[in-house]
Amino acid sequence: MLIYVCSSSHGFGHAARDVAVLQAVHQRRPDWRLVLSSQLNERVLRSLIGATPIQIRPCRWDVGMVQADALGSDPTSTLQALDHLNRQLPELLREEAEWIRSYGHPALIFGDIPPAAAALADRLDAPLIWMSNFGWDDIYAPFGGAFLSHADQARESYAKGQLLLRCPFDLAMNWGCPEQRLGLVCGTARPLPQDLLEMLSILDRPLIQIGFGGLGLPLDLGLVQRWSDHHFVMAEPHPLLGDGIPSNLTLLPMGIRPLDLFPFCERHLGKPGFSTFAEAMAAGVGLHVVERQDFAEVRALMDGLVRHSHHRQLTRQQLVNGDWELDQPLIEPTQGCLDGWGARSAAEALIMQVE
Repeated sequence: MLIYVCSSSHGFGHAARDVAVLQAVHQRRPDWRLVLSSQLNERVLRSLIGATPIQIRPCRWDVGMVQADALGSDPTSTLQALDHLNRQLPELLREEAEWIRSYGHPALIFGDIPPAAAALADRLDAPLIWMSNFGWDDIYAPFGGAFLSHADQARESYAKGQLLLRCPFDLAMNWGCPEQRLGLVCGTARPLPQDLLEMLSILDRPLIQIGFGGLGLPLDLGLVQRWSDHHFVMAEPHPLLGDGIPSNLTLLPMGIRPLDLFPFCERHLGKPGFSTFAEAMAAGVGLHVVERQDFAEVRALMDGLVRHSHHRQLTRQQLVNGDWELDQPLIEPTQGCLDGWGARSAAEALIMQVE
């Protein structure tokens, strides 16, 4: 059996949760062939995959939203990129369908959440399962204008799925598919290098992880120094402003995921993002979240934050000013914690679909 994942290249979060599901599939069906198809940098994907035998296919299946930076999008560039992608997709679909057929075994297409996954499944007459907390129809429609046709096309594609695995922090996704609701979809922490473990063991102050996704966000080193009674860690990318690395900041080398540090952290400072929220909540880490206004998913993420996580909400101006409220108590969630078994449940759903 071949599981072929069409993974969105919009940020790192889609690939992170897709890998978590594939790793859970491998634990249950080690003889199955697992493929992750994404445009993300292979080094990033290898860091997520670790030792699990998951093959990478370098394909761009969607645009998502072109980002101006980690907290803002660029609608004009997004429309241009969508037009370009639509011209490229016929050849990509032909090539990938031929490659999958050459394997000579049944395939299942797993989409998170490029609409083009439906066209690939059609070409192969293969089952199609979606997994997400939103669709690009939900994101594009509020922009109106030229985005509406892209939203309509996405919705038509999504309706072709045999199953929707609905993640938490979800938007409407009114696609008419059978559904199964999941818990938090995230991987598990891997052991840290010994030298990093030794550094963490002697820290005498709270450990705060800073992360703004795959793009990162330029951060003034002076703001880190201002919070000298805290120690900070940052995974790649490291877009820093200023000279010299403060003594209370550790830059993590490639290969160490933010997820791997969560068991040692008290809080995380960053933007709204599904995988960050899922990984932090599963580890019981408090979230300091900087607001974002132009992405429909954020409404659902922030609602989930208030309901299910210890947190504080910050404005972008507070971030820039260094008013990070790390000395303030976390706000209690209004509801209980979510279960952390979403990846396992998704893997079992995939297996049931084909056996």
